[in-house]
Amino acid sequence: MWSGPRTVSTAMMRAWENRSDTVVVDEPLYSFYLAATGLDHPGRDEVIASQSPDWEAVLAALACDPLPDGVTIGYAKHMTHHVLPSVDLTAFKPFRHAFLIRDPRLLLASYARVRSKPTLDDLGLRQQAALFEAFGGPVIDSTDLLAAPEAGLRALCDALDVPFDAAMLSWPPGPRDSDGAWAPYWYESVWRSTGFTRVAPGKAPAPLPAALEPLAGQCLPYYQRLSEHKLNIGG
Repeated sequence: MWSGPRTVSTAMMRAWENRSDTVVVDEPLYSFYLAATGLDHPGRDEVIASQSPDWEAVLAALACDPLPDGVTIGYAKHMTHHVLPSVDLTAFKPFRHAFLIRDPRLLLASYARVRSKPTLDDLGLRQQAALFEAFGGPVIDSTDLLAAPEAGLRALCDALDVPFDAAMLSWPPGPRDSDGAWAPYWYESVWRSTGFTRVAPGKAPAPLPAALEPLAGQCLPYYQRLSEHKLNIGG
């Protein structure tokens, strides 16, 4: 599952992890990304120490490691901005791909609460559009998902040719062993959650700080390109 930050991606991971036939992995390329860029993210040293910083080794393990008995789905939550230009995209060919998108203004309003001066590269929309062009796959908009969680998950499962499981609609609160080392900095709301928080369609978003409006404008064409392919979700 390819997404940018603050796109309801961790709640989506929770939904899949709550299936008995699925195991999940949380942002397996984060250590590589931080080590390669030198960026100062919350918990940087903990993140780098928690994972292999070798992208080739990470992807080889995802492709080759056997699933546990009784498990048929391996779900990887990927951040698109972690795929730096040095990564050979052909390494992703063994996998099936799906894309979780969110209106850039909503994304930025959430992201800026943790990092106040994001850049276009931080948000991953440009990379997400490039990955969609390379691999294709179902696109689901988090706004649509939050307006109709069951319909959204059913549409996604159908597009992936996976049976829908009602267990995806709710989960116990709290942290998981599968959560990345960065979870204490980013996952507070997910740890409190027991399911997707429904948002009524058409609800006006909170005002975006004026300083972030130019960045929202840069993001918008990539979001619109992906949005053209999004799943049609009925309420």
